[in-house]
Parts: sequence; structure tokens; C-alpha cells
Amino acid sequence: MTSSPTNRMRLSLPPQQMGSDESFDNTFADEEDDPHINRLWEIHRRIHSLRGKMSKQELDTVETMSDEFDEGTSLPPTYLVLKVASDIKENTLTWLIDKIRGKRRDGGAELIVMRQPCDPEDGWMLHLSASKIKFLETAEEMELMKEDKAGVMREFTVSQLEEFLPEGMHVDDLLTLAEKQTIVRHELENIRALAEDAHIPGYPTYTLYEGQSIFQVCVKFNIILNVYPLHDQEALKKLGKKWYMSFGDQPIEEIRLYFGEAIALYFTFLGYYTATLVVPVLLGLLQLIVYSDTMSFFCVFNVVWVTLVLEIWKKKSNELAFKWGTISMTSMDEPRPNFRGSMGYDAISGKLQPQSPRYFTYIKMYCVSVPVVFLCLVGGFFMMLASFWAEDYLKQSHASDEYIILVPSIIYSILVFVVNAYYRRLATFLTEWENHRTQSQFDRHRVTKLVLFEFVNNFMSLFYIAFIIRDMEMLRSQLQTMLIIFQLISHMQEALLPFTIKYYGAKFASWRKSFFSSSREKNKFYRIATDEQLFPVLRSLPYLPIDDTRIEEASKEGDMEDYTDTYDDYLELFIQFGYVFLFSPVYPVAAFWALFNNVVEIRADAFKLCKIFQRPMSKRVKDIGAWQRCFEIIGAMSIMTNCGLLCLSPELKRSAPEMGQVEWVLLFVLLEHALLGIRYLMHITISDKPEWVRVALARRNYESKQALKFERSQKNRRLLTRKFKTIHGTHGH
Repeated sequence: MTSSPTNRMRLSLPPQQMGSDESFDNTFADEEDDPHINRLWEIHRRIHSLRGKMSKQELDTVETMSDEFDEGTSLPPTYLVLKVASDIKENTLTWLIDKIRGKRRDGGAELIVMRQPCDPEDGWMLHLSASKIKFLETAEEMELMKEDKAGVMREFTVSQLEEFLPEGMHVDDLLTLAEKQTIVRHELENIRALAEDAHIPGYPTYTLYEGQSIFQVCVKFNIILNVYPLHDQEALKKLGKKWYMSFGDQPIEEIRLYFGEAIALYFTFLGYYTATLVVPVLLGLLQLIVYSDTMSFFCVFNVVWVTLVLEIWKKKSNELAFKWGTISMTSMDEPRPNFRGSMGYDAISGKLQPQSPRYFTYIKMYCVSVPVVFLCLVGGFFMMLASFWAEDYLKQSHASDEYIILVPSIIYSILVFVVNAYYRRLATFLTEWENHRTQSQFDRHRVTKLVLFEFVNNFMSLFYIAFIIRDMEMLRSQLQTMLIIFQLISHMQEALLPFTIKYYGAKFASWRKSFFSSSREKNKFYRIATDEQLFPVLRSLPYLPIDDTRIEEASKEGDMEDYTDTYDDYLELFIQFGYVFLFSPVYPVAAFWALFNNVVEIRADAFKLCKIFQRPMSKRVKDIGAWQRCFEIIGAMSIMTNCGLLCLSPELKRSAPEMGQVEWVLLFVLLEHALLGIRYLMHITISDKPEWVRVALARRNYESKQALKFERSQKNRRLLTRKFKTIHGTHGH
């Protein structure tokens, strides 16, 4: 963040010279040029005024802008571990650490940096923390939502700190560990290049532009190799007992506090969707046992049920978003770190942020990304057709050899796997190039691109069999095979394979440790950098003692697999959802296999998060994003597929043998429109938000307006009082 000379002077004033509120108003009454700096200065002033109400132990264990520690002072907790490349140049590392520790007015993050004794050939390990004042200050700046004493979730403000501290709660416990990690990551990612930062020192070809996220550039060029938060092993053990080791209700609130809203919402949706499968499972088993010719009933039931499930989920999602304080998130939220644009003051918040016209993004999307994605979809479709054509040809020419007939399907499966990997990189590149402002916008457009391609790969073959070949037995067999094999492969990839790798990796690490133990006994500091090997900037940092448990934790968790986001988890549910509701009238037992899979999936996903992956960064979301629209599109398409299957079903055709092709098409159109009408009526009848949430939002809006009016009236009263006192004094003189 850059500041004008006036603003820098204002920020540099010591608190002792601030004086009272009235003198502050008199001193800076004329300076309204930078509302964001004014707001930050106001936060500083409030914290300073609160210091008298708290003990020095509560707020001053670590100085606000200092990384200096006395020999007897305990080091602060680690909130992020940063691994820097071993071959980094000295001036680059010095510049980077100065940026992380530097004051905000100089473009720094004001974080505390500690170093970990490590092998210099493996890279430098830095532990990041922050002062307690920094946490409170940034929590207000980030507009963090916290629950007050009255149980109301509202925006945290330092001036009302006591209202957010229930009886007996220490100020250290106000912010959760996940929130503190998010704050440190937020400050790290928002270290922006200043006008004088033309390139990364030591690397003239790694150019920078003003306002660019320095952290993201360092990650891109492998200067920063990894960044991750550490697990809280005690809290994780307690959570695991209630979660993957139990078959009761999921501890959603504890999941949210530990992993954040995004992961908590995924598991809430997974649990909700699994529960809604019970009814289709019972009906499917009943049809299997009692009466088999019920395709017409299943077609109508599927359409109504899937619409009801998704509409009720929207209501439940908004209820959770209100309870978690994320319902007010919009597209005008803070820009993501990789958002590119010229630095300027935001028209709404007044903050100094990168600015870029929205129409640039639209031009890139519709003129480049859409045609490229469309060509990829066409390529995937023809790849599927080629597989079918090759299989038909081999059936005619090598009808007796079953193994040769399987060759096209095997080749197609391998090609899909390889092409998917490259297409995912292409979709990520295109979405990044489009330059979306917020993280939610970026995620939504990336997911849309990826889901379109996955839809072609997973469902187009079923459409081809159902409506081109028109072979219901073949469709049933293909659906059964794809559903069961897909779920087995998913479990192997997500849980079994990573766990096996971790288990044997730990065995190898244990063997390696014992092999080198004798050498390490001879040299206590074996493979640990000596002071002579350290750059001066590293020697100036406080360091973790060799027996600090964080060293082993950081090394161990650094080797774990990175959990990027919930995309793969939602994708698995999306594909399963399509198998169950698009074509399940020909295979009603699909819901049973989906239910069985999801019961296992909840525990498998929970286990991998707790035991296999690095701790993911907490992420605030208000809904499941683009996935809501994806599931709704599948629901709408299920109307067409189910009506089509109904009109093609032998059961229905036997009941009306006198009907011709035209009559069946008219019946299809009539039934489709009737079900679309039912879906629309359910959509407008079921509210997106519960009534109590509507009332609470309206009350919050009203109270905000009243508070603003009161604040303005108080300010006007002070201004009028000073004005008339001055006039009175002049006349008296």
C-alpha cells in the first residue's frame, strides 16, 4: 500500500502525541483525501485507547512492529510455514524478508519472521507469526464476522472489543487458530509491489508492476516453494473421534472452526445429499423386489424429487451463511491476490487496490475462452464417437474375440485421463488470463469450464446409447459399470493410494533416520546450516531451538500432499448426481450404490483431511458457488432425459400400440412442459431464505442505518459546538 507524504506523516505520529478524540479531530479535520488511511489510523487509535483496559500480557507480549526478542522471551506461535528455495540470492532473500517484516506504509506486511534450523540444501524454512495488536487490527480491516455476547454474528470492530468477549474469555481466544492463519496469509498475499519495485532484486527478468502481489510472483518463479499452516494435533485428534471415527452426525461447527466455511459447507452438502438419497433407495429396492415395470413412475418422481432437494438446499445454505456471517459476501469484495490492474482507490470502500475495467474480462471470455472451450468440447465428443465406431467395427470383424473388442474402450479411458489433465491446466490458465476480480468469481468460471468437459467425458456416451442406439439393456449395463467403477477408482485415488504412499513413506523415513543416526551423533549439527552459511538477514532473525516441536511438525507436514480446494470432491458428487437422476429410471438401484458410496465417502474425506493432507487454508464462502448452478442444470436436463426415456420405454409403447411417431413426440413435448411447469412452481414457491433469516437481515439493515444516523448526529453536534464556541469567543474578544 502506498501513501501520500501527508498520510505517511499521520501514520508515523506516536500514540503519545495523539491526544484526545477532540484534539485528533481538530488536527486532522481538513485531511479527507484518503479515507482508507483515515480508517486504518482510526483502528490504531482505538487499539491504543484499549491498551489501558488490558494488561500488558494480553496485548504487548510481542511488540507491534518488532521482530526483536530478548534471550529469555518465548517465541510466538507459528501460523504459517514458508519454505524458500535453497539457491535464492542473498539480496533477494533480504528484500523478501524486509517486505514481510516491514511496516505497511513502506509496502510491508508487518509480520513476525522466525527461522528454523534446517539443511541449507533443502531450502530455508521460515515461520510466520503476528502480534496480538496486528491480529485485532487486521480482523477489523478484513471485516471479519464474529459472534457478540448477545449471540448475534456481526462485523468485528476494535472499539467494541469487550462486546465480543463473553464472560471468562481471554482476548487471545477471541480469534480461532484458523482465523489467525487466514489473517497472516491475507497479509502475506497482499504485499504489493511499489512503484520503485521494477523487478525482484537479483532477478532482472522477473519484472513487477505496481500493485502486483509479490508473494504470488515468488511462488510462480519458485522462489517460494511452499507455504502451509500447521495442524493442531490435539484439536485434530478430538475432531477425528467425533468425525471419521464415529457414525453419528458430523460435527459441522467444529469442522468450520478448524478448516473454515468452504470445507464445512462441502461436508454439510455431502451429508444432506446423502440423506436425501434414502427415499430413492427405498423406492428402487421396492421396484427391484416387487414390480419391475415402473419406469414411468420413476421418471416423474426423479424430476420432482431432484427439484425439491435442490430448492431446500438453497434455503439451508442461506441459513448457514447467515449463522456463519458470510451471507453478505458480494462480487465487490476484496480483490484476489492475482488480480491485475493499475493501483487506485476503490469507488466503494476507498481502499487502495488494483483496478481494471470489467469489460476487459468479458472481451477475453467471449472472444477467446468460449471458442477455445467449445473446440475442446467438440474434440472430446468426437473422441467418444471414435471409440464407439471402433468398437462397432471390431465387433463385426472380430466378433469371437472379446479381448480385442475391449481395446477401443481401454484406449479411450487412457486418452480421457491424459486429456483431462491437460485441459485442467488450460482451463486454469484461461481463467487466470481473464483476470477475474474476486476469488469467488475466479472459482465460478474455472469450475464452469472444467465441468463442461467432464460432462462430455462422463455423460455423452450414455446419451448416445439412450437416444441414438436406443438400447435400454446396453444403457443399463453401461450405467451400472460406469457408476460402480467410477466410485471404486475415486476411493482408491482419494484415500487408499495417498494413505499407502504415506505409510510406506513414513517407513522409508524411519529407516533413513536410523541409518544416519550414528553420523548425527558424531556431529550434533549434522546437515544443519552453521552461522557462517547463513545470510546476515537470517542471522538477524529469532530462531527456533533445536528441540522445538514445531521443527519436526513443519518438516513432517511439509512432505504431506497439498489439499488445494474442494473441486475434486464436488466433481465426484456432480458425476454421481448425474448418474442417479439422468438415467436411473433404467437402473433404479443406482441410488443405493450412491448412498453406500457417500456413507464411506464422508469418513474417507474426513480421514484424508485429518491424516493425509496438509492443513488447508480456511476459506470463507456463502454457498457452494458454481456447483449450485451445475446441479440445477443436471436437474433441468433430467426432465428431458427422463421424458425421453419414458417415451422410448417398451412398457409405455406396449400400452398404446396405436400411437405413431408423431404422437409420441407430441407426448414427449407435453410431458416435458408439464414437468418444467411443476419445477418452476416449486422454484417460486420455496423461498431461498428462511423467514427468520429475512427478518434478521432486515433488522440488521435497519440498525445499521440508525447507527449511521446517530454517528452523523454526534459528529454534527461536535462540529457545531466548536463552530459556535469559536464565534462566541471572537465576539467576546
